[in-house]
Amino acid sequence: MSSTLAKIVEIESTAHHLGLLKARLAKLRRELITPKGGGGGIIEGAKDGKCRGRQVIVVARTCNLILIVLDVLKPLGHKKVIENELEGFGIPTCPQSELDAETVKSILAEYKIHNADVTLRSDATADDLIDVVEGNRVYIPCIYVLNKIDQISIEELHIIYKVPHCVPISAHHRWNFDDLLEKIWDYLKLVRIYTKPKGQLPDYTSPVVLPYSRTTVEDFCMKIHKNLIKEFKYALVWGLSVKHNPQKVGKDHSLEDEDVIQIVKK
Repeated sequence: MSSTLAKIVEIESTAHHLGLLKARLAKLRRELITPKGGGGGIIEGAKDGKCRGRQVIVVARTCNLILIVLDVLKPLGHKKVIENELEGFGIPTCPQSELDAETVKSILAEYKIHNADVTLRSDATADDLIDVVEGNRVYIPCIYVLNKIDQISIEELHIIYKVPHCVPISAHHRWNFDDLLEKIWDYLKLVRIYTKPKGQLPDYTSPVVLPYSRTTVEDFCMKIHKNLIKEFKYALVWGLSVKHNPQKVGKDHSLEDEDVIQIVKK
């Protein structure tokens, strides 16, 4: 009986220590990812680990969009520092060189890739393509958010509006946040599709969000549930993607942002 009790105590003690270790491990993981008190960030030397910068940049590699917030009174210096740190960690923000089809084929052939769809959403060099194939580099769209516009003149503000990929704001006064949100939506390349149950009004409160590259009716059905496409007969669509409202379409029809759709099952 005493030996049994000893084993129970030992098991409980082991479980207790395992629980403590798991808690400490979870805490360490959280501390690695979450900067303390504004101490972490992308500063000069971040790519080399300064001020927990590597952890921040690792998170940036998984993003769909990067917002670089700059002081409108001294933007160029800050912009250069941040871009250098991102590019040093394999995240270029604006590749500018052209790449022709023959060069792409030649490079891919070296990797024994003879059948592939290649999409270039911005200008790129041969080195850029090699980095992508090797998996060393990712391309993420970027918006420069120029803060403190309440401290500059109207003439300077007009000049900023002409700069590509830039949005001027005032965080203190909450100025121009609507323009920033609209720009973010455009750069994310997302499409909102509203559903319309039979005999009811469209539901504009909870759109189905699709990536711009996958906006067919079939993609919409798969987003809802994979079995929906098996029961699919046709769809009725209202919006920019059709000539008539509503219009009967098949599963290959491409939807546009803010279209309304009603699925008719077999």
